[in-house]
Amino acid sequence: MVIKPIEDIIMRMQDEKAGGVAIRTVKSFLSKIPSVVSGADIVQWLMKNLSIEDPAEAIHLGSLIAAQGYLFPISDHVLTLKDDGTLYRFQAPYFWPSNCWEPENTDYAIYLCKRTMQNKARLELADYEAENLARLQRAFARKWEFIFMQAEAQVKKKDKAERKILDSQERAFWDVHRPVSVYGLTDDAQTRSPVHQSIPSQPAKKPTKEDVQKEISFLNIQLDRHCMKMSKVADSLMSYTEQFMVYDPLTSTTEPSNPWISDDTTFWDLEASRDPSQHRVKKWGFSLEEALKDPAGRDAFLKFLESEFSSENLRFWLAVQDLKRRPLENVAARAQEIWQEFLAEGAPSSINLDSHSYERTSYNLKDPGRYSYEDAQEHIFKLMKSDSYARFLRSNIYQDLLQARKKLVSSTVTKSIQSYLHRFKSVK
Repeated sequence: MVIKPIEDIIMRMQDEKAGGVAIRTVKSFLSKIPSVVSGADIVQWLMKNLSIEDPAEAIHLGSLIAAQGYLFPISDHVLTLKDDGTLYRFQAPYFWPSNCWEPENTDYAIYLCKRTMQNKARLELADYEAENLARLQRAFARKWEFIFMQAEAQVKKKDKAERKILDSQERAFWDVHRPVSVYGLTDDAQTRSPVHQSIPSQPAKKPTKEDVQKEISFLNIQLDRHCMKMSKVADSLMSYTEQFMVYDPLTSTTEPSNPWISDDTTFWDLEASRDPSQHRVKKWGFSLEEALKDPAGRDAFLKFLESEFSSENLRFWLAVQDLKRRPLENVAARAQEIWQEFLAEGAPSSINLDSHSYERTSYNLKDPGRYSYEDAQEHIFKLMKSDSYARFLRSNIYQDLLQARKKLVSSTVTKSIQSYLHRFKSVK
């Protein structure tokens, strides 16, 4: 039986006293990642302890072990081994193929329910999982309350540190037993997902007519998931219009005058000024995109990040924006400068990227272009949006600026009223 030797290798690999791989806690952005090893360490251990000379052979063996679910990457759900700094975690023995039963759809339903309860971005359901959850709800309609209670009880049993590790192990288990496939689940609760193919050397099975029909049905469902009802579209458009109406010179009264229907451009001059009005400062609170569109907003946000010693994130984002507007002959040189400043080993303004974005960016720079940093820029923007931006809106820098502009407007209005009253009394 092939499983027994694999489990012996995994047990030896986890035994640090007997020369196993060092399992450690890695510091990440504002958090710690417990109980992980790097792919490079696993490859080196396999070569040393199994007398493997070719790294490619060790990577292949490690990928076969990962495909069976004994170890898994924490950053994605591709069950292969990479010879780099990608972080992996060992699967709990409870989930080993030799110890676990063939999982049923009721177990999968409990797992998906738990995922929806925890309400964290990293645990949001993928499209295919959300579709499977909807089908399981229909299939188990009569006992869905029992399934929900089971999921709720399992979530409450774990503390935060234990839950973080177990969540990743449980998700890796279902990546093996309910992999992403065009077949998905059917309404029949006894239907099983296709067997996960872990040996790439086997010839591919010729799809049958039924397989093709299932694939077409799945793709149609995926298309439907990205459609919206007209009522929701209308509500969204109405909300957007109401929020931005006061900022549209065509639909609202502007001061000093509307530049679209007069020759006075003072309004545009004020909007471009580095001394923002209360009207502009309030708009920064709509979204990070709005704050970064405004030069004064960018300056205020950069000042806040400098106070938190994380200004390199915004400076990197702005550098990539500038790269997109550079003449083509200057792009390659500027792309290398950005790499040396923010991403190279020992960079003076090092930023924190996930392994996927780092690898994609490294690959793109082999032939640099204006959009070589697209993945890295998107990752950094999400970090700023989910973390720094919320604190910026609560910070004294933004609140003082907002309150100062409100006081200035109030003072101006008061003076206008007093002037009007004075003139009224004079006339009287």
